[in-house]
Amino acid sequence: MTVHHPELADRVRSQSRLQPAMYGDVDLTAIPYRFTVDPDVRSSLPEWVADRDPLLADEQTVDLMRTATMLGDVVADPYAALQDRYGVKGLIEMLTTACREGIDAVPDAPEELVAFIASMEQVPDWLDMELVEEGARHIRVPTAFLAPFLTRGAFLATFINTYAALPMALTGALSDKRAARRVTETTSFFAITTLPGALERYGVGFETTAHVRLMHSVVRFNALRRSAKWDRDVYGVPVPQVDQMPAGMINVYLLASAALRQGRTEWTPRERAIHEFVRYRCFLMGLPEDLLPSDPEGIVRVFHTRAATLRHDFDDATCGELVRSTLAAYLRPGRTPFDLVADRVEKAWSKTFFTRAFGRAREAAAMGVELNGLDRALVAATAPFILGRFTVVLRATQGRFHAPFDAYTLRLLRKRLATYGVEQAMTEDHGAIAH
Repeated sequence: MTVHHPELADRVRSQSRLQPAMYGDVDLTAIPYRFTVDPDVRSSLPEWVADRDPLLADEQTVDLMRTATMLGDVVADPYAALQDRYGVKGLIEMLTTACREGIDAVPDAPEELVAFIASMEQVPDWLDMELVEEGARHIRVPTAFLAPFLTRGAFLATFINTYAALPMALTGALSDKRAARRVTETTSFFAITTLPGALERYGVGFETTAHVRLMHSVVRFNALRRSAKWDRDVYGVPVPQVDQMPAGMINVYLLASAALRQGRTEWTPRERAIHEFVRYRCFLMGLPEDLLPSDPEGIVRVFHTRAATLRHDFDDATCGELVRSTLAAYLRPGRTPFDLVADRVEKAWSKTFFTRAFGRAREAAAMGVELNGLDRALVAATAPFILGRFTVVLRATQGRFHAPFDAYTLRLLRKRLATYGVEQAMTEDHGAIAH
Protein backbone atom coordinates (compact mmCIF):
# COMPACT_ATOMS: atom_id res chain seq x y z
CA MET A 1 0.00 0.00 0.00
CA THR A 2 1.52 3.31 -1.12
CA VAL A 3 1.54 6.06 1.51
CA HIS A 4 0.79 9.36 -0.25
CA HIS A 5 0.59 11.46 2.91
CA PRO A 6 3.57 10.40 5.04
CA GLU A 7 3.50 13.42 7.37
CA LEU A 8 -0.17 12.89 8.12
CA ALA A 9 0.44 9.17 8.63
CA ASP A 10 3.20 10.01 11.13
CA ARG A 11 0.77 12.31 12.89
CA VAL A 12 -1.72 9.48 13.21
CA ARG A 13 0.88 7.08 14.60
CA SER A 14 2.13 9.70 17.06
CA GLN A 15 -1.21 9.62 18.88
CA SER A 16 -0.35 6.44 20.77
CA ARG A 17 2.93 8.02 21.93
CA LEU A 18 1.54 11.46 22.75
CA GLN A 19 -1.76 10.23 24.19
CA PRO A 20 -1.20 6.81 25.76
CA ALA A 21 -4.21 7.25 28.02
CA MET A 22 -6.45 7.26 24.94
CA TYR A 23 -4.58 5.51 22.15
CA GLY A 24 -1.97 3.34 23.87
CA ASP A 25 -3.78 0.10 23.01
CA VAL A 26 -5.40 1.25 19.74
CA ASP A 27 -4.00 -0.14 16.48
CA LEU A 28 -3.75 3.07 14.49
CA THR A 29 -2.49 1.26 11.39
CA ALA A 30 -5.68 -0.80 11.11
CA ILE A 31 -8.38 -0.01 8.57
CA PRO A 32 -11.76 0.05 10.33
CA TYR A 33 -14.81 -1.65 8.87
CA ARG A 34 -16.48 1.72 8.23
CA PHE A 35 -13.88 2.45 5.54
CA THR A 36 -14.39 0.66 2.24
CA VAL A 37 -13.04 0.81 -1.29
CA ASP A 38 -14.96 -2.28 -2.42
CA PRO A 39 -16.98 -1.23 -5.48
CA ASP A 40 -19.57 -3.88 -4.62
CA VAL A 41 -20.22 -2.40 -1.18
CA ARG A 42 -22.67 0.48 -0.94
CA SER A 43 -21.10 3.72 0.25
CA SER A 44 -22.56 6.97 1.58
CA LEU A 45 -22.11 8.68 -1.80
CA PRO A 46 -25.50 8.97 -3.53
CA GLU A 47 -25.38 7.84 -7.16
CA TRP A 48 -26.90 11.09 -8.34
CA VAL A 49 -24.12 13.15 -6.73
CA ALA A 50 -21.08 11.62 -8.44
CA ASP A 51 -19.70 8.50 -10.05
CA ARG A 52 -17.89 6.47 -7.40
CA ASP A 53 -15.46 4.53 -9.61
CA PRO A 54 -13.20 7.45 -10.62
CA LEU A 55 -13.03 8.53 -6.99
CA LEU A 56 -11.89 5.09 -5.84
CA ALA A 57 -9.28 5.09 -8.60
CA ASP A 58 -7.68 8.24 -7.15
CA GLU A 59 -5.17 6.52 -4.86
CA GLN A 60 -3.82 9.74 -3.37
CA THR A 61 -7.18 11.06 -2.18
CA VAL A 62 -8.32 7.62 -1.04
CA ASP A 63 -5.14 7.34 1.03
CA LEU A 64 -5.91 10.73 2.53
CA MET A 65 -9.38 9.56 3.57
CA ARG A 66 -8.00 6.32 5.00
CA THR A 67 -5.37 8.15 7.03
CA ALA A 68 -7.67 10.93 8.30
CA THR A 69 -10.21 8.29 9.40
CA MET A 70 -7.79 7.35 12.21
CA LEU A 71 -6.84 10.90 13.17
CA GLY A 72 -8.22 12.56 16.28
CA ASP A 73 -6.76 15.79 17.66
CA VAL A 74 -3.11 15.46 18.65
CA VAL A 75 -3.14 18.57 20.87
CA ALA A 76 -6.69 18.75 22.24
CA ASP A 77 -6.91 15.03 23.04
CA PRO A 78 -4.04 15.05 25.58
CA TYR A 79 -5.70 17.99 27.32
CA ALA A 80 -9.08 16.20 27.40
CA ALA A 81 -7.35 13.15 28.88
CA LEU A 82 -6.69 15.24 32.01
CA GLN A 83 -10.38 15.21 32.89
CA ASP A 84 -9.86 12.63 35.64
CA ARG A 85 -7.48 15.07 37.36
CA TYR A 86 -9.23 18.40 36.79
CA GLY A 87 -12.76 17.42 35.79
CA VAL A 88 -14.32 18.64 32.55
CA LYS A 89 -15.47 21.84 34.26
CA GLY A 90 -11.93 22.55 35.41
CA LEU A 91 -10.58 22.00 31.89
CA ILE A 92 -13.16 24.40 30.49
CA GLU A 93 -12.33 27.09 33.05
CA MET A 94 -8.58 26.93 32.37
CA LEU A 95 -9.17 26.94 28.62
CA THR A 96 -11.46 29.98 28.88
CA THR A 97 -8.85 31.90 30.87
CA ALA A 98 -6.08 30.97 28.43
CA CYS A 99 -8.17 32.13 25.47
CA ARG A 100 -9.25 35.42 27.03
CA GLU A 101 -6.14 36.43 28.97
CA GLY A 102 -3.31 34.32 27.61
CA ILE A 103 -1.68 31.13 28.85
CA ASP A 104 0.36 33.02 31.48
CA ALA A 105 -2.88 33.90 33.25
CA VAL A 106 -3.51 30.23 34.08
CA PRO A 107 -1.77 29.30 37.35
CA ASP A 108 0.38 26.19 36.92
CA ALA A 109 -1.04 25.63 33.45
CA PRO A 110 -0.60 21.98 32.44
CA GLU A 111 1.78 21.48 29.53
CA GLU A 112 -1.06 19.92 27.54
CA LEU A 113 -2.96 23.22 27.69
CA VAL A 114 0.17 25.15 26.76
CA ALA A 115 0.61 22.96 23.66
CA PHE A 116 -3.09 23.24 22.78
CA ILE A 117 -3.11 27.05 22.84
CA ALA A 118 0.27 27.28 21.09
CA SER A 119 -0.99 25.17 18.19
CA MET A 120 -3.96 27.50 17.69
CA GLU A 121 -1.70 30.55 17.86
CA GLN A 122 0.41 29.31 14.95
CA VAL A 123 -0.10 31.34 11.79
CA PRO A 124 -0.23 29.27 8.57
CA ASP A 125 1.88 30.55 5.68
CA TRP A 126 -1.15 31.09 3.48
CA LEU A 127 -3.19 33.15 5.96
CA ASP A 128 -4.43 36.61 4.98
CA MET A 129 -6.43 38.00 7.93
CA GLU A 130 -7.83 40.89 5.88
CA LEU A 131 -9.24 38.32 3.48
CA VAL A 132 -10.59 36.32 6.43
CA GLU A 133 -12.48 39.39 7.66
CA GLU A 134 -13.81 40.03 4.16
CA GLY A 135 -14.94 36.41 3.94
CA ALA A 136 -16.65 36.66 7.32
CA ARG A 137 -18.53 39.73 6.10
CA HIS A 138 -19.84 37.82 3.09
CA ILE A 139 -20.72 34.61 4.92
CA ARG A 140 -22.48 36.60 7.63
CA VAL A 141 -25.36 37.19 5.22
CA PRO A 142 -26.50 33.57 4.77
CA THR A 143 -25.67 32.95 8.43
CA ALA A 144 -28.08 35.66 9.51
CA PHE A 145 -30.84 35.27 6.92
CA LEU A 146 -30.84 31.58 5.91
CA ALA A 147 -29.04 29.49 8.52
CA PRO A 148 -31.81 29.78 11.15
CA PHE A 149 -34.15 28.01 8.72
CA LEU A 150 -31.72 25.40 7.41
CA THR A 151 -29.32 24.44 10.20
CA ARG A 152 -31.57 21.79 11.73
CA GLY A 153 -31.88 20.16 8.31
CA ALA A 154 -28.11 20.23 7.86
CA PHE A 155 -27.70 18.82 11.36
CA LEU A 156 -29.99 15.94 10.48
CA ALA A 157 -27.64 15.05 7.62
CA THR A 158 -24.90 14.23 10.14
CA PHE A 159 -27.03 11.39 11.52
CA ILE A 160 -27.66 9.40 8.37
CA ASN A 161 -24.66 7.11 8.75
CA THR A 162 -24.29 4.79 11.73
CA TYR A 163 -20.50 4.92 11.75
CA ALA A 164 -20.38 8.71 11.87
CA ALA A 165 -23.44 9.18 14.14
CA LEU A 166 -22.57 6.82 17.01
CA PRO A 167 -20.43 9.33 18.95
CA MET A 168 -23.46 11.60 19.17
CA ALA A 169 -25.60 8.75 20.47
CA LEU A 170 -23.00 7.96 23.12
CA THR A 171 -23.20 11.53 24.45
CA GLY A 172 -26.84 10.98 25.33
CA ALA A 173 -28.09 13.26 22.56
CA LEU A 174 -31.15 11.10 21.87
CA SER A 175 -33.49 13.15 24.06
CA ASP A 176 -35.35 16.15 22.68
CA LYS A 177 -33.78 18.45 25.29
CA ARG A 178 -30.23 17.35 24.55
CA ALA A 179 -30.88 17.47 20.82
CA ALA A 180 -32.16 21.04 21.10
CA ARG A 181 -29.02 22.06 22.96
CA ARG A 182 -26.76 20.41 20.39
CA VAL A 183 -28.48 22.18 17.48
CA THR A 184 -28.42 25.52 19.29
CA GLU A 185 -24.75 25.15 20.23
CA THR A 186 -23.79 24.25 16.67
CA THR A 187 -25.78 27.13 15.18
CA SER A 188 -24.29 29.54 17.72
CA PHE A 189 -20.76 28.38 16.99
CA PHE A 190 -20.98 29.00 13.26
CA ALA A 191 -22.68 32.36 13.83
CA ILE A 192 -20.24 33.60 16.47
CA THR A 193 -17.23 32.86 14.29
CA THR A 194 -18.53 35.25 11.61
CA LEU A 195 -18.60 38.27 13.94
CA PRO A 196 -16.06 41.06 13.27
CA GLY A 197 -12.62 40.09 14.57
CA ALA A 198 -13.95 36.79 15.92
CA LEU A 199 -11.10 34.61 14.63
CA GLU A 200 -8.32 36.91 15.82
CA ARG A 201 -6.22 35.59 18.71
CA TYR A 202 -8.39 37.15 21.43
CA GLY A 203 -11.63 37.07 19.46
CA VAL A 204 -14.77 35.27 20.61
CA GLY A 205 -14.58 32.88 17.65
CA PHE A 206 -11.09 31.77 18.66
CA GLU A 207 -12.35 30.97 22.15
CA THR A 208 -15.51 29.24 20.91
CA THR A 209 -13.51 27.13 18.49
CA ALA A 210 -11.16 26.03 21.27
CA HIS A 211 -14.15 24.94 23.37
CA VAL A 212 -15.63 22.96 20.48
CA ARG A 213 -12.31 21.17 20.00
CA LEU A 214 -12.19 20.31 23.69
CA MET A 215 -15.73 18.91 23.63
CA HIS A 216 -14.90 16.75 20.62
CA SER A 217 -11.85 15.43 22.45
CA VAL A 218 -13.88 14.72 25.60
CA VAL A 219 -16.32 12.68 23.49
CA ARG A 220 -13.35 10.91 21.89
CA PHE A 221 -11.81 10.09 25.27
CA ASN A 222 -15.04 8.78 26.77
CA ALA A 223 -15.87 6.68 23.71
CA LEU A 224 -12.44 5.03 23.62
CA ARG A 225 -11.90 4.52 27.33
CA ARG A 226 -15.35 4.29 28.89
CA SER A 227 -17.87 3.01 26.36
CA ALA A 228 -18.47 -0.67 25.80
CA LYS A 229 -20.39 0.20 22.62
CA TRP A 230 -17.36 1.61 20.83
CA ASP A 231 -15.92 -1.18 18.64
CA ARG A 232 -12.58 0.11 17.35
CA ASP A 233 -12.39 -2.54 14.64
CA VAL A 234 -15.66 -1.26 13.23
CA TYR A 235 -15.63 2.47 13.95
CA GLY A 236 -11.95 3.33 14.25
CA VAL A 237 -11.29 6.65 16.02
CA PRO A 238 -14.33 8.56 17.40
CA VAL A 239 -15.06 11.92 15.75
CA PRO A 240 -12.15 11.59 13.31
CA GLN A 241 -10.93 14.57 11.31
CA VAL A 242 -12.40 13.07 8.15
CA ASP A 243 -15.87 13.40 9.72
CA GLN A 244 -15.32 16.98 10.87
CA MET A 245 -14.30 18.18 7.42
CA PRO A 246 -17.79 18.10 5.80
CA ALA A 247 -19.40 20.26 8.51
CA GLY A 248 -16.51 22.70 8.51
CA MET A 249 -16.24 23.05 4.74
CA ILE A 250 -19.87 22.76 3.61
CA ASN A 251 -20.03 26.46 2.67
CA VAL A 252 -17.12 26.32 0.27
CA TYR A 253 -18.18 22.90 -1.02
CA LEU A 254 -21.43 24.46 -2.23
CA LEU A 255 -19.49 27.35 -3.79
CA ALA A 256 -17.01 24.95 -5.39
CA SER A 257 -19.77 22.75 -6.81
CA ALA A 258 -21.49 25.79 -8.33
CA ALA A 259 -18.21 27.01 -9.83
CA LEU A 260 -17.51 23.66 -11.48
CA ARG A 261 -21.04 23.51 -12.86
CA GLN A 262 -20.36 26.91 -14.44
CA GLY A 263 -17.16 25.59 -15.98
CA ARG A 264 -14.88 27.55 -13.62
CA THR A 265 -11.86 26.14 -11.81
CA GLU A 266 -10.88 29.36 -10.04
CA TRP A 267 -12.56 31.41 -7.32
CA THR A 268 -14.17 34.79 -7.86
CA PRO A 269 -12.84 37.46 -5.43
CA ARG A 270 -15.88 37.02 -3.19
CA GLU A 271 -15.55 33.23 -3.20
CA ARG A 272 -11.84 33.49 -2.50
CA ALA A 273 -12.53 35.56 0.61
CA ILE A 274 -15.17 33.11 1.86
CA HIS A 275 -12.79 30.23 1.24
CA GLU A 276 -10.04 31.96 3.24
CA PHE A 277 -12.41 32.50 6.16
CA VAL A 278 -13.72 28.93 6.17
CA ARG A 279 -10.28 27.43 5.68
CA TYR A 280 -8.84 29.35 8.63
CA ARG A 281 -11.79 28.44 10.85
CA CYS A 282 -11.16 24.80 10.01
CA PHE A 283 -7.46 25.27 10.71
CA LEU A 284 -8.32 26.58 14.18
CA MET A 285 -10.59 23.56 14.59
CA GLY A 286 -7.54 21.35 14.15
CA LEU A 287 -8.22 19.98 10.67
CA PRO A 288 -5.01 19.05 8.83
CA GLU A 289 -4.28 21.19 5.80
CA ASP A 290 -4.40 18.07 3.61
CA LEU A 291 -8.18 18.13 4.11
CA LEU A 292 -8.42 21.83 3.25
CA PRO A 293 -7.75 22.16 -0.50
CA SER A 294 -7.27 25.62 -1.94
CA ASP A 295 -9.16 25.14 -5.22
CA PRO A 296 -12.77 24.22 -6.14
CA GLU A 297 -11.83 20.90 -7.78
CA GLY A 298 -9.86 19.79 -4.76
CA ILE A 299 -12.68 20.62 -2.35
CA VAL A 300 -15.29 18.71 -4.35
CA ARG A 301 -12.89 15.78 -4.69
CA VAL A 302 -12.25 15.38 -0.94
CA PHE A 303 -15.96 15.75 -0.14
CA HIS A 304 -17.01 13.12 -2.63
CA THR A 305 -14.17 10.72 -1.83
CA ARG A 306 -14.96 10.87 1.86
CA ALA A 307 -18.53 9.78 1.10
CA ALA A 308 -17.34 7.21 -1.46
CA THR A 309 -15.16 5.47 1.14
CA LEU A 310 -17.62 5.60 4.06
CA ARG A 311 -19.63 2.39 4.25
CA HIS A 312 -23.37 2.96 4.13
CA ASP A 313 -25.43 2.00 7.13
CA PHE A 314 -28.56 3.43 8.72
CA ASP A 315 -29.35 1.84 12.07
CA ASP A 316 -32.76 3.02 13.20
CA ALA A 317 -31.91 2.59 16.89
CA THR A 318 -29.04 5.06 16.50
CA CYS A 319 -29.54 7.16 13.39
CA GLY A 320 -33.34 7.05 13.34
CA GLU A 321 -33.64 8.10 16.97
CA LEU A 322 -31.16 10.93 16.48
CA VAL A 323 -33.08 12.18 13.45
CA ARG A 324 -36.45 11.98 15.20
CA SER A 325 -35.27 13.62 18.43
CA THR A 326 -33.55 16.43 16.53
CA LEU A 327 -36.62 17.02 14.40
CA ALA A 328 -38.87 17.08 17.45
CA ALA A 329 -36.65 19.41 19.46
CA TYR A 330 -38.08 22.84 20.30
CA LEU A 331 -35.48 25.55 19.63
CA ARG A 332 -37.32 28.81 20.37
CA PRO A 333 -36.55 30.76 23.58
CA GLY A 334 -40.21 31.06 24.64
CA ARG A 335 -43.67 29.72 23.87
CA THR A 336 -45.50 32.82 22.74
CA PRO A 337 -47.80 32.48 19.72
CA PHE A 338 -45.03 33.98 17.59
CA ASP A 339 -42.48 31.47 18.92
CA LEU A 340 -44.79 28.54 18.22
CA VAL A 341 -45.44 29.66 14.65
CA ALA A 342 -41.76 30.42 14.06
CA ASP A 343 -40.83 26.94 15.32
CA ARG A 344 -43.27 25.28 12.95
CA VAL A 345 -42.08 27.34 9.98
CA GLU A 346 -38.42 26.55 10.74
CA LYS A 347 -39.16 22.84 10.96
CA ALA A 348 -40.92 22.97 7.59
CA TRP A 349 -37.87 24.61 6.02
CA SER A 350 -35.45 22.19 7.68
CA LYS A 351 -37.41 19.17 6.47
CA THR A 352 -37.55 20.63 2.97
CA PHE A 353 -33.79 21.27 2.96
CA PHE A 354 -33.04 17.77 4.27
CA THR A 355 -35.34 16.12 1.74
CA ARG A 356 -33.86 18.02 -1.20
CA ALA A 357 -30.36 17.22 -0.01
CA PHE A 358 -31.12 13.55 -0.65
CA GLY A 359 -32.90 14.12 -3.91
CA ARG A 360 -35.68 11.69 -3.06
CA ALA A 361 -38.52 12.25 -0.63
CA ARG A 362 -38.92 8.47 -0.21
CA GLU A 363 -35.38 8.06 1.18
CA ALA A 364 -35.82 11.00 3.53
CA ALA A 365 -39.14 9.59 4.75
CA ALA A 366 -37.46 6.25 5.46
CA MET A 367 -35.13 8.13 7.79
CA GLY A 368 -38.01 9.73 9.64
CA VAL A 369 -38.24 13.03 7.75
CA GLU A 370 -41.48 13.30 5.81
CA LEU A 371 -42.89 16.42 4.21
CA ASN A 372 -46.62 16.94 4.50
CA GLY A 373 -49.03 19.43 2.99
CA LEU A 374 -48.64 21.91 5.85
CA ASP A 375 -44.84 21.88 5.45
CA ARG A 376 -45.13 22.68 1.75
CA ALA A 377 -47.69 25.40 2.39
CA LEU A 378 -45.56 27.07 5.07
CA VAL A 379 -42.46 27.08 2.88
CA ALA A 380 -44.41 28.44 -0.09
CA ALA A 381 -45.99 31.17 2.03
CA THR A 382 -42.76 32.32 3.68
CA ALA A 383 -40.32 31.84 0.78
CA PRO A 384 -40.97 35.27 -0.81
CA PHE A 385 -39.97 37.02 2.41
CA ILE A 386 -37.14 34.70 3.54
CA LEU A 387 -35.51 34.24 0.15
CA GLY A 388 -36.42 37.70 -1.10
CA ARG A 389 -34.84 39.49 1.86
CA PHE A 390 -31.76 37.28 1.64
CA THR A 391 -31.33 37.97 -2.07
CA VAL A 392 -31.70 41.73 -1.68
CA VAL A 393 -29.20 41.94 1.17
CA LEU A 394 -26.78 39.55 -0.52
CA ARG A 395 -26.65 41.70 -3.63
CA ALA A 396 -26.47 44.92 -1.64
CA THR A 397 -23.53 43.72 0.48
CA GLN A 398 -21.59 42.99 -2.70
CA GLY A 399 -22.15 46.49 -4.02
CA ARG A 400 -20.27 49.73 -3.56
CA PHE A 401 -22.53 51.04 -0.81
CA HIS A 402 -22.57 47.91 1.32
CA ALA A 403 -21.89 49.47 4.75
CA PRO A 404 -25.51 50.03 5.90
CA PHE A 405 -26.50 46.55 4.76
CA ASP A 406 -23.51 45.08 6.56
CA ALA A 407 -24.64 46.86 9.73
CA TYR A 408 -28.21 45.59 9.27
CA THR A 409 -26.93 42.04 8.82
CA LEU A 410 -24.81 42.29 11.95
CA ARG A 411 -27.75 43.58 14.01
CA LEU A 412 -29.91 40.69 12.88
CA LEU A 413 -27.14 38.16 13.55
CA ARG A 414 -26.72 39.45 17.10
CA LYS A 415 -30.48 39.23 17.57
CA ARG A 416 -30.36 35.60 16.39
CA LEU A 417 -27.56 34.86 18.84
CA ALA A 418 -29.61 36.36 21.68
CA THR A 419 -32.43 33.92 20.93
CA TYR A 420 -29.88 31.09 21.14
CA GLY A 421 -29.00 32.21 24.65
CA VAL A 422 -25.62 33.74 23.81
CA GLU A 423 -24.68 36.55 26.19
CA GLN A 424 -24.57 40.02 24.67
CA ALA A 425 -20.96 40.54 25.80
CA MET A 426 -19.92 37.65 23.57
CA THR A 427 -21.38 39.31 20.49
CA GLU A 428 -20.03 42.82 20.84
CA ASP A 429 -17.43 44.19 18.44
CA HIS A 430 -13.95 42.75 18.74
CA GLY A 431 -12.24 44.32 21.71
CA ALA A 432 -15.10 43.85 24.18
CA ILE A 433 -13.27 40.92 25.75
CA ALA A 434 -9.97 41.44 24.01
CA HIS A 435 -6.58 40.92 25.61
